[in-house]
Amino acid sequence: MIASDLRSGVEQLGDMIAEASVIVPFTGAGISTECGIPDFRSPGGLWTRNRPIPFDEFVVSADARNEAWRRRFAMEPTFAAARPGRGHRALASLYRAGKIPAIVTQNIDNLHQVSGFAGDHVVELHGNTTYARCVGCGQAYDLPWVKARFDSTGSAPGCTICDEPVKTATISFGQAMPEEAMRRATELAQHCDLFIAIGSSLVVWPAAGFPLLAKNSGARLVIINNEPTEQDDLADLVIRHDIGETLGPFVGN
Repeated sequence: MIASDLRSGVEQLGDMIAEASVIVPFTGAGISTECGIPDFRSPGGLWTRNRPIPFDEFVVSADARNEAWRRRFAMEPTFAAARPGRGHRALASLYRAGKIPAIVTQNIDNLHQVSGFAGDHVVELHGNTTYARCVGCGQAYDLPWVKARFDSTGSAPGCTICDEPVKTATISFGQAMPEEAMRRATELAQHCDLFIAIGSSLVVWPAAGFPLLAKNSGARLVIINNEPTEQDDLADLVIRHDIGETLGPFVGN
């Protein structure tokens, strides 16, 4: 059911939250746009300005690695300045109240952790852009280390342990999804009674399968997104309004 207006949508959502014992939020880029972080697919989004660099291209091409890191460093002021928005803070409030055991996210910006979620209660399907990893052995690196070497040599550094490429700890096109995150997200979707998809276009698979899994496992499904999604017809409630305004009333709960 599509909420007729923002007020009725918020009221219905509030009732569903009150009735739920286990809530699992699933967040996409839309929850972070009010924090100043642009999304990927909308007009003016990151992918309309820059072609995504696939994982295999990153691995085999030094030029691709250099370009990927140039883009990441260009975005650093944006990521560094971002602070959790009303949506993040509302979910953190429900987490502290014991309603949310963990959150599943497509986002890479670390804002759920900053808002108050314990790191091991944030299931990151697409990784995290605030640090780097070796694509070979998995060794973690902080971004200042990468930037210092990039600035001094003019090229992306290799791993100090195995010399394989170092990239942001995100999941690129063509890169395998993180098995543990997928397992945990599956388990959460199967064992909640309210699943709230927030700010996701629900077109990127396999991540887009989790709302369906939750619904098929008996949960009520809410979708909060400015634009229609292909799963709206399956949802118990659809709120097509600003995420901050929709979730803002729950910040203090």
